[in-house]
Amino acid sequence: MKRMFIYAALLATLPAIPAASADNRVAVELPQMMREHMLANMRDHLAAINEILVYLGNGEFDTAAETAEYRLGMSSLESHGASHMAKFMPPAMREAGTAMHQAASRFARTAQEGDALPAYRALADVTAACVACHAGFRVKP
Repeated sequence: MKRMFIYAALLATLPAIPAASADNRVAVELPQMMREHMLANMRDHLAAINEILVYLGNGEFDTAAETAEYRLGMSSLESHGASHMAKFMPPAMREAGTAMHQAASRFARTAQEGDALPAYRALADVTAACVACHAGFRVKP
């Protein structure tokens, strides 16, 4: 019961988002196979962030760092096919993606220091890059 009150209080502090609004994001057209690959990558990014949060909550800073580096960081670019995808992205979208990967690598280094507050701050830089990209771009169906 106490937890539900905390969640309700948190939700009340968030800005209202209109139920239906114009989608003014830049629509990015990709070949179907690349579109599916990109969306799968982004779902994995979200899953990795969730895992990182669990590891941080458990005090497993090295595991959080390893997950960040190899699933989100600069070390993940080859496994995500970034070089093949980049040519289809508008420059600002590429920059946002690169910013996210760089932030994830910075987070990994910060997390290895074992101090929770700086680690969470560094993780916020990762998610800020995600939010910025998703706010500005969408993949055409």
